[in-house]
Amino acid sequence: MYAVVKTGGKQYRVKEGDVLRVEKLAGDVGAEIAFEDVLLFSDGENLQVGTPSLDNIAVTGRIVEQGKAPKILVFKYKRRKRYRRKQGHRQPYTAIKIDSIQAN
Repeated sequence: MYAVVKTGGKQYRVKEGDVLRVEKLAGDVGAEIAFEDVLLFSDGENLQVGTPSLDNIAVTGRIVEQGKAPKILVFKYKRRKRYRRKQGHRQPYTAIKIDSIQAN
């Protein structure tokens, strides 16, 4: 059994027990999260596709971590012009463990 949920402008295929990193969501560690945008659901035999989302499917999970990804370097350079810019970036994320996928 799996579902496709949409959060943070991205789509994720999830099943029970998965831990996924999504764009930062508000909430403390241990808080429960419910995904409203469920785009697809499969129970192994039947496949339901939403137009654009399914209302009778509930996907819930818990926040297990609020963190930052490793630093990446953004380096801009133009040759012969003495132009160099160096900047670092760490993207914040929320790690969520999927507890249940229920069909109502």
